Amino acid sequence: QVHVVESGGGLVQPGGSLKLSCAASVRLFGFYSVGWHRQAPGNQRELVATISSSGSIGYEDSVKGRFTISRDSATGTIYLEMNSLKPEDTAVYYCNARRFGQSYWGQGTQVTVSS
Repeated sequence: QVHVVESGGGLVQPGGSLKLSCAASVRLFGFYSVGWHRQAPGNQRELVATISSSGSIGYEDSVKGRFTISRDSATGTIYLEMNSLKPEDTAVYYCNARRFGQSYWGQGTQVTVSS
């Protein structure tokens, strides 16, 4: 079983920044494709950013230019750097790791953007 753990959430003012981390209890985490998803109250979970095992990156339109997904090549840890945060970015952010047809979710980390 692969355990995925997110960290780095918190309360930030509009226009502020946060950096989320996603780590997993598995060797070769760098070979997993990983996505950051978020779910706001009353909304469906949505995909925000992805990075494949080969390094291909994609973003949901509303976060393009503000969010950056990256991978630490040494540890495989995935980061989501979030800048120019807006109140509508408030959600629980989840990390999803996939490989060989298997999908693993973390417990999520709360991001609240409010003045």
